Amino acid sequence: MTDDFRPGQVREVTAVSNPVIKEIRALALKKNREESGRFLAEGLKLVTDALDGGWVVHVVVFAKKMSSNAAVQAVAARARAQGALILEASEKVLSTISRRDNPQMVVGVFGQRWLKPEAIRAQDGDLWIALDRVRDPGNLGTIIRTADCAGAKGIILVGETTDPWSIEAVRATMGSLFHMPVARMGVEAFLQWRKGWPGMVVGTHLEGAVDYRGVDYSGKPVLLLMGNEQQGLPPALAESCDRLCLIPMAGQADSLNLAVATGVMVFEIRRHALVMKGASS
Repeated sequence: MTDDFRPGQVREVTAVSNPVIKEIRALALKKNREESGRFLAEGLKLVTDALDGGWVVHVVVFAKKMSSNAAVQAVAARARAQGALILEASEKVLSTISRRDNPQMVVGVFGQRWLKPEAIRAQDGDLWIALDRVRDPGNLGTIIRTADCAGAKGIILVGETTDPWSIEAVRATMGSLFHMPVARMGVEAFLQWRKGWPGMVVGTHLEGAVDYRGVDYSGKPVLLLMGNEQQGLPPALAESCDRLCLIPMAGQADSLNLAVATGVMVFEIRRHALVMKGASS
């Protein structure tokens, strides 16, 4: 931050040319997010979720017209107590940050949080999801949200994937990003790591030999491996799976959207876990 805007302060900003606003807007670019280790979260809910989850907060910007809103002021106070810079801004300034005509009234800048692969600990009944070269930030955000809903333990990004810290991906998670650990690995590193996986590795493939409903997913850790939107799983990753499953389709479309296909698989795996839990209770 510039010398004029120090952590723990509350300042009013009216100009889009303000240097701090320029720094925040620069987070729209992946290279700037990677260099700074920071990202944007839009909206009171997401900012609150991040604070509740103990994420490091650097800046909170809220609309001037929300200065008397109790919930917004509570969030600002919490962030300020952690040393964050608090900015009261015009809607014009907020529009330039979010790149929307109707921006959220609260925006936060937080530190990224990556899970180290060696910290992944899988137990019986756990579900982890590995995504190969996922390209669409909306798909990634929706998968993170779906994984959270289904009680998955975390996401592993494999190869060159879209950035989970992009504003589009963060929006699509609806706050689940702050509850769902995310790790990343190159393809070779993933294949090596997979050798130590204690349970089943299941992938989806158009040439899968087994209907996804015919697999017993219960009683063991499951790693669900989903391929790229256009190309699916490459041979090396497909060969690393214990089971390759097919999701049957009845219409003319030849494939499902990646987020939808992942949701279908995730809730089938969860159903098996619930059946197993019910049988043992």
